[in-house]
Amino acid sequence: MRGMQILLSERQRGILRLVVEEYVSTGQPLGSKTLVERASLVVSPSTVRSELAELERLGLLTHPHTSAGRVPTEAGYRLYVDELLTRPETRGEAFALGLPAARAEVEEALQATTEMLSQVTHLLALVSAPPLEAATVKHVEVLLLQPEIVLVVVIASTGSVTDLRFAFSEPVDPGLVTWAAEYLDERVSGARIGSRAMKLAFDEPSLRPRERAFLQAIRSAFEQAADENRQLFVGGTAGLLEDMRAEEIGAYRSLMEALEKRAALLDVLAQRLDPRRPFARVGEELEQPGLHQLALVGATYGIAHRTLGAVSLLGPLRMDYEKALRSVRAAASELSRFVEDAYGDDR
Repeated sequence: MRGMQILLSERQRGILRLVVEEYVSTGQPLGSKTLVERASLVVSPSTVRSELAELERLGLLTHPHTSAGRVPTEAGYRLYVDELLTRPETRGEAFALGLPAARAEVEEALQATTEMLSQVTHLLALVSAPPLEAATVKHVEVLLLQPEIVLVVVIASTGSVTDLRFAFSEPVDPGLVTWAAEYLDERVSGARIGSRAMKLAFDEPSLRPRERAFLQAIRSAFEQAADENRQLFVGGTAGLLEDMRAEEIGAYRSLMEALEKRAALLDVLAQRLDPRRPFARVGEELEQPGLHQLALVGATYGIAHRTLGAVSLLGPLRMDYEKALRSVRAAASELSRFVEDAYGDDR
């Protein structure tokens, strides 16, 4: 559906836009006479009827049951959203995260974003956290638990804590463990996981063979930390039920099941076309099972030219797309300013 080429006249585009917006607002099918009255169109109901019939022939509108009115189809919503996405972005109002402190953790900012978005839109808010390799190391601990067991703890700027135990074939020198703890905390604190500075700390030419071998043995703690910390923050599950229509119950039930498998939703958010522009997935474009009766709009956030995550809203096909897009744009912009402080130092 995304690649479909449908050429519409300006009047047809205007009528489609009016049908979508009126249906989103009222939930009622629209007939030609009602459409003319509500939109103050300067054409006759018969002309509007003709255009509605053509839009239906093109698969953009449909008749629900035996009603004389029309409602948008999935393709109609898609075309409408595409038009919204191509409009010039206007400066929106500020999106206050309401964080308790100026130096709050990134996780607090992400959770605050989901709560604010869901309150404003009554949709399900989804915010994907930055991959841990994009975060900076806040603190490192290397501890000797037993003569042959070493514990490595990596605390990231996101607030994530990863700890791994390493078993050695013979007792480890306590002095070597103490040295490694001091060395790593000094060399990698503040460095991005996966950055050149991190690699250089483990490949430092001046290291003695025994020191180098020990660091290589525990290096996987930093590599595994990145794989285990894909996070998705969700807000607004209760609010979804407020405006739910009878025909949407099945879609919401599927959504709740999908929430139990957050990895699938993370995959959806990872499928972005262009990190510089807001995006939308409508109906079957959400390839994950259970999401085909829903729509998602979102925008990415990050620093400079680096995308760190996505801010999205998920809800029924009959959602207020304009408000949703305006909201995710504002939230993504605010989050980008916030994470600049946490990830701006790319050492």
